[in-house]
Amino acid sequence: MSFDPTFVFLLSNGRSGSSLIHEVLARHPDVGFISNVEDNFPQLPASIGRQNNAMYRRVPQRFTRKGRLRYAPSEGYRLLRRRVSPAMVASCRDLLGSDATPWLTARFSHLFTERARAQRKPVFVHKFTGWPRSGFIDAALPGARFINIVRDPRAVVSSDLQISWWNGWLGPAAMSSGILSPPDAEAWEASGRSFAVLAALNWRNVVKSFEAARDRVPDGRWLDVRFEDVIADPESQFKEMTVFAGLPADTRFDAALSATVFAPDRVDAYKRDLDHASIAAVEASLARELHEFGYT
Repeated sequence: MSFDPTFVFLLSNGRSGSSLIHEVLARHPDVGFISNVEDNFPQLPASIGRQNNAMYRRVPQRFTRKGRLRYAPSEGYRLLRRRVSPAMVASCRDLLGSDATPWLTARFSHLFTERARAQRKPVFVHKFTGWPRSGFIDAALPGARFINIVRDPRAVVSSDLQISWWNGWLGPAAMSSGILSPPDAEAWEASGRSFAVLAALNWRNVVKSFEAARDRVPDGRWLDVRFEDVIADPESQFKEMTVFAGLPADTRFDAALSATVFAPDRVDAYKRDLDHASIAAVEASLARELHEFGYT
């Protein structure tokens, strides 16, 4: 009997709340996903994930949170690096349809289809942060759907400056978006080489790739979601996402959603963690983007 799952990819710039959304969606009984066990042991066969969904729904949510030994959905970067290519993990630019060479496409599509078939769930959800990669994904898995998760860039900047793996302390060349354009380099110098401004410029450059990626995806297969809207009204926002993904209403998912903690204080935490001068500099650098995304 043929099996044709729907692939849904959660995309975000990073530090945008996508992990929370990924973990909630994975509690729907009809969702398959790559677990952190599969990622930590990439040599294991796809069949190891057959019970991912059932096991994950049985694990109390306190044992699935970041920052501790846990069992949860994963971006699977170790697995992707080993089974597909480092290009899927760390690329100097977005991956486009033109990057879908036969060998890379075959490896990527095989990894996801073999896991979807092993788990036999109608919807397979995976998360990517950084570049959207949607052009490549759409070529490798035609018909895939994309949920783009956006967060207030001031909050993203604040979070970037606090994580251990942010490379901006080494200068623009170490950032994910690469060397700054001449106007951006001038703006960074004018800011006194503010690291907050550098993080803001990096955010803007990556988000530009999302705007271009959205234009390449046919209507009906791309959904934009603001993290702040999820925090304010999780019920309606997850209903929109599940309908978009083709997931039916389910009382077990509703119960898991009701048990999830959505902390409103995360929305404005940047006001506590950044000084006024840094916030003002970020707002000046991203005035257009703040207005376009409704962050006044």
